[in-house]
Amino acid sequence: MAMSLHDLPPPRKRSRLGLYLPFAIALVVVIGWSVLWLWARGEARARMDASVAQLKAAGYDVSWKERGIGGYPLRLNITLTEARVREPSGWGLEAPVLEGQAYMHAPTHWMLAAPQGLTFVRPIGGPVVVKGEVIRASLKDLDKRPPSFSLQGAKLIFQPTAGAQPFGLEAAELVELHLRPGPDDEGLLAAEVKNGKARLSGLLGRIAADKPVQIIWNSRLTKMSSFEGSDWPTAVRRWSDAGGQMRVVQAGVTAGDALLGSNSGLLNVGTDGRLRGMLDVTLKQAPRALGAMSQTGVIQPEAAGAAAAVAEAREGAGDVARVTINFQAGQTTLGPVAVGPAPKVYEVR
Repeated sequence: MAMSLHDLPPPRKRSRLGLYLPFAIALVVVIGWSVLWLWARGEARARMDASVAQLKAAGYDVSWKERGIGGYPLRLNITLTEARVREPSGWGLEAPVLEGQAYMHAPTHWMLAAPQGLTFVRPIGGPVVVKGEVIRASLKDLDKRPPSFSLQGAKLIFQPTAGAQPFGLEAAELVELHLRPGPDDEGLLAAEVKNGKARLSGLLGRIAADKPVQIIWNSRLTKMSSFEGSDWPTAVRRWSDAGGQMRVVQAGVTAGDALLGSNSGLLNVGTDGRLRGMLDVTLKQAPRALGAMSQTGVIQPEAAGAAAAVAEAREGAGDVARVTINFQAGQTTLGPVAVGPAPKVYEVR
């Protein structure tokens, strides 16, 4: 008996959803990430403009010739050309090119660089051009007091501009500055200069006699939550009024055979804008250093002679003298001898 076979149904077409779905998801992710990056770029621009407006209202001069914001897709890169900031008392900073970079996953952690060097302006001494192999900084923890800030410069050259007063250093192998938030409303401030070369025409040059200069500073600052204000003098006054103090943990300046060191001290700022407090210090080759200060006009010859006599009377082994430096009533005294005005932290207006 003959049998007939039914026609088999045609095979079902395979769905192409599995083929296109990954591409669709990738497209959605790219579009979403692009929108997020554009929002972050706009937010960075808006916050930057708001900060500049706030600084200008407080009397700062902030400007740049051009601003570029890029870095898509993973970073935010901000490049400023001919950037300049000047605070009311006359201190300022300028850079031909200033670069900033933050990753999208850490938008509050900024890396900064001045690849063509920078110029810092002194209110009295004038501008000093700084160039080097590396000039970079990092800034983060902007919601803390103080924020975390680090500055590093390698193989630096310091050159005062025409007509400016000499700067103490001509060059330095390494310069570092670190500011960190600490526990119990404290801040940590540290600085170091390694293998500096003093300018021979200045005070450090006369003391160092063409030998390397080393500088170190470690300190803790209390009451940092009170350090706030529209400008530097206001912030310092509020901090001092709240009882803020700087505790010196380690400090030292070595210039050739001369040494000034301290492992103990307590400092703050008076209403006259000048430093107050005391430092327990060790001095090596004090007469020589004080003589150079007299020759350069930093202190009067009579005061230098009296201070040298005090240091010599207190010298122990190795020509090292232990004395106290006081900053009080606008004056600096070495032991009982007034040697000049106390350092000025800000100008009283």
